[in-house]
Amino acid sequence: MADVVLAERAAAAGLDVEVVSSGTGGWHVGDPMDRRAAALLTAHGYDASRHEARRFDGGWFDECDLVLAMDRQNLADVLDAAGPDRRTVLDGERVRLFRDFDPRAEGADREVPDPYYGGDDGFVAVLAMIERTADRIVGLLAELLGRPEAR
Repeated sequence: MADVVLAERAAAAGLDVEVVSSGTGGWHVGDPMDRRAAALLTAHGYDASRHEARRFDGGWFDECDLVLAMDRQNLADVLDAAGPDRRTVLDGERVRLFRDFDPRAEGADREVPDPYYGGDDGFVAVLAMIERTADRIVGLLAELLGRPEAR
């Protein structure tokens, strides 16, 4: 969901950025997103049809300026993919938790909960979290790219 929301919000702000999404495990590679997530995104005006699951590749660090992990386990897995020589350079610099940018995140509450095993209400809560965080990220990117009017 974060991939779709962030990409669409960045495009709407006129930012020339590429957003890619992946998991740290390979069990869903090639699959579309969860049907509940896709239905919710569609109901909120997003295009969820372009998403296809893939697995994170440590080689992407050469192509990505920022890698955002949804929870601490994903963060650790992504940093492990960087290897020991690059891990300390990337941690907190180019690899962050997505909710590090959430204006409502407090204290250690920085993880996006996985709604997969719960009910529809979990997807609704996660979408709201993603939308406000994506807005903040887009605002920061606009500033970094010299597009303050996109805030």
